[in-house]
Amino acid sequence: MSDATAESAPSYRYTAELAGQIEQRWQEHWDSTGTYHAPNPVGPLAGAVPEDKLFVQDMFPYPSGAGLHVGHPLGFIGTDVFARYHRMNGRNVLHTMGFDAFGLPAEQYAVQTGQHPRKTTEDNIQTYLRQIRRLGLGHDERRRIATMDPDYYRWTQWIFLRIFHSWYDEKAGKARPITELEAEFAQGKRATPDGRGWCELTHAEQQAVLNDYRLVYLSDAPVNWVPGLGTVVSNEEVTADGRSERGNFPVFRRNLRQWMMRITAYADRLIDDLDRLEWPDKVKAMQRNWIGRSHGARVSFPVADSAIEVFTTRPDTLFGATYMVLAPEHPLVDTIAAAEWPDDVDPRWTTGAETPGTAIAAYRRAASMKSDLDRQENKEKTGVFTGAYATNPVNGASIPVFVADYVLMGYGTGAIMAVPGQDQRDWDFATAFGLPIIRTVAPPEGFDGEAFTGDGAAVNSGFLDGLGVDEAKKTMIAWLEENGHGNGTIQYKLRDWLFSRQRYWGEPFPIVYDEDGTPVALPESMLPVELPDVDDYSPKTYDPEAADTEPSPPLSRATDWVEVELDLGQGRKTYRRDTNTMPNWAGSCWYQMRYVDPTDDQRFCEPENERYWLGPQSPGDTGGVDLYIGGVEHAVLHLLYARFWQKVLFDLGDVTAEEPYRRLYNQGMIQAYAYTDERGVYVEASEVVERDGKYFHGDRRVRQEYGKMGKSLRNVVTPDEMCAAYGADTFRMYEMSMGPMDVSRPWATKDVVGAQRFLQRLWRNLVDEETGETRVTDTDPDETTLRALHKAIAGVHEDYANLRYNTAGAKLIELNNHVTKNFPGGAPRVVAEAMVQMLAPLCPHIAEELWSKLGGPKSLAHGPFPKADERYLVEDSVEYPIQVNGKVRGRITVPAAASQDEVKAAALAEEKVAALVGDSTPKKVIVVPGRLVNIVL
Repeated sequence: MSDATAESAPSYRYTAELAGQIEQRWQEHWDSTGTYHAPNPVGPLAGAVPEDKLFVQDMFPYPSGAGLHVGHPLGFIGTDVFARYHRMNGRNVLHTMGFDAFGLPAEQYAVQTGQHPRKTTEDNIQTYLRQIRRLGLGHDERRRIATMDPDYYRWTQWIFLRIFHSWYDEKAGKARPITELEAEFAQGKRATPDGRGWCELTHAEQQAVLNDYRLVYLSDAPVNWVPGLGTVVSNEEVTADGRSERGNFPVFRRNLRQWMMRITAYADRLIDDLDRLEWPDKVKAMQRNWIGRSHGARVSFPVADSAIEVFTTRPDTLFGATYMVLAPEHPLVDTIAAAEWPDDVDPRWTTGAETPGTAIAAYRRAASMKSDLDRQENKEKTGVFTGAYATNPVNGASIPVFVADYVLMGYGTGAIMAVPGQDQRDWDFATAFGLPIIRTVAPPEGFDGEAFTGDGAAVNSGFLDGLGVDEAKKTMIAWLEENGHGNGTIQYKLRDWLFSRQRYWGEPFPIVYDEDGTPVALPESMLPVELPDVDDYSPKTYDPEAADTEPSPPLSRATDWVEVELDLGQGRKTYRRDTNTMPNWAGSCWYQMRYVDPTDDQRFCEPENERYWLGPQSPGDTGGVDLYIGGVEHAVLHLLYARFWQKVLFDLGDVTAEEPYRRLYNQGMIQAYAYTDERGVYVEASEVVERDGKYFHGDRRVRQEYGKMGKSLRNVVTPDEMCAAYGADTFRMYEMSMGPMDVSRPWATKDVVGAQRFLQRLWRNLVDEETGETRVTDTDPDETTLRALHKAIAGVHEDYANLRYNTAGAKLIELNNHVTKNFPGGAPRVVAEAMVQMLAPLCPHIAEELWSKLGGPKSLAHGPFPKADERYLVEDSVEYPIQVNGKVRGRITVPAAASQDEVKAAALAEEKVAALVGDSTPKKVIVVPGRLVNIVL
């Protein structure tokens, strides 16, 4: 029977029951006294603010109905320890938590049950709050937010309008108000697309011109349409075989009129400013790859009465372009497709169809059911000939034009010049379709591969022959520009951000449409545009194969809300609201700024408060949250979107920080064992027992697996269970001691008892388990103890500051073991107080209780934190291992101030070493100061 459950345990033993009482009492004290309230410089939350501040933030949790399992709080506890440490050292620390409350799961649950998503989400939030409160997280409760609250999404809509009313000025390199662009058109400083004067255009025509510049604009964008779900899904929600993750329905690529955000305008700044951020290198690399900046050339290939424009990073290989490929969605496909097949067409090019038109139609349908990932990674190259030929501008060669799904409309121009000699995918396609292959770069002697992608001298390339790749690129770009066939340019993989969802549970757009279908922004006084209540939360669904259907979002059925009479400056008129909603990314793009000013109803964030918490701290500093912790799964989309919004607001003068998150840290995952029976069915992991190295569920033997914790694997352990069985501080100590914060680690409930025993031993060293009185003495510790104490203080300081909580815990355990061994009658007060202070960030409840028992005048939350005395960090003596011919043969201890000659003499005099050396003279005696002596015989 464990200490935690023994009936005979002394009255004041630190058991789970006593821990629970202590934890509840201190949580109530913290709440009632506002212990974690962080003052602002101005406004309702104003107070005295020190210059030294710290803003620590967790990535927004989504409040799912399942609540937390033990893997979720890893990052939350990590930020809490960091915040507590710095708060104890005198910093003004802002640490709170809100909820990313809009999203598909709540809407799905509403469809199934008829319960409003708000009610479901509010209930889930209460569950989360109860769970995280039990963990003792030191949050400023006044700053809590949820993206679904109208008081919050009013400002999300306001920011949307700020972006909508802006355009990106390439010359200035920043966003400017759209009114300034409109003035340039009106004053004749900027020409309209068709050359007419601005005043000659109708209002609708003017708005259409501005739409091409706005940072938020309407576009017929290619989207992933799922008729079986009745909604558009993101690329990340499409499986590799072209079906929806939810429901496993076919996904079709088609154009729909959608809101887009012109994030591509910021591509260069989004890449270049990564160098200014303290982020993990792997995350920076992922963002750079996602943005995909490439230097190359645009080249025009004449075809029929038109031209195909391609972007290539290898203009030096133009002489080797033997065919062209258009993406199935490319608008030129229908324009250039021949009515009939040319004479003697290769049968492999026709797919057996009677005409190019019928072949293309069938191929397009098949391609629309594949994901972009599947199209790029599929080894089997497929395609169909359009019946048209383009002209290679550098040599006048006539080359066939194909449609193939390995070319994507979303990258470059949606068309490629195919150079099979220098590109493996082109080589595979050319081989499959019997197309010519011409090498334009000489491979090294002995090269036996297919396409050669390395450097070398140009061959078969006319005026480029003999040039290296870099020089050939420059020469070709100059030739293209001189002869009017193209120009050097930069291309990006990054596409503009699709910002519309055909869903109910999201932020409504603060936009209405007039009788011409022109979007009209609502004035700030009409915000927020609140979601109406509807009876049916599901979008209209169709036959899963009905690719030509149109979305009918749930909001379209709220006719009284959709059709609205408003006076927007032209008298009272009827307008139509947008029936799409914003994606769930919207609310998480800016939540750090609302944490700063959650109660301000006049602005999204008071400038002085934003400057204090988020502004730059030194020249060149980007500003932003001081520490942002979350999973690496959000490395690209959330972080990229948030950076984009921040930069627009910075350009417009609304914020002083150029970046949302100055420092980013990715915590690892907690994984767990799962077990399957002979049928492959998961069984309850908590009911599995190990016998002789084998695992059993009841009488049946089961197989052990290792993976992510989750309900489907039936291996969930909740923090509630751990707090009930051991106490919250034990749970915190165990999670932080399992390994480095940024590394994934396995969960093992049986190991939690180790953390509990440490806290019990520390408690016993300071508290009499029979009486509850303290066991500290006022005796002065000996020098050995003082050295152990101050070494621990210095090490724990460094570990907490660098998020090395596992090693901080180890140092505390080592110090406590020293006290246990050397002070059975009670710990010296100076040691006891320092141990409690150092423990407080990791285990705040027990630390507060012990500090109170030691006579601490107030909560330990604001310190003090002990400081190391440098005198005790200097070692009086040093132990040297002695290697003889590479093997350790002895050890010596010498004064730390000993010279190298003195160390050598002591090493050679060591008994075992002296026996080995004998009368001979060593060839070398090398002293590595403070580390070892190496003797070579």
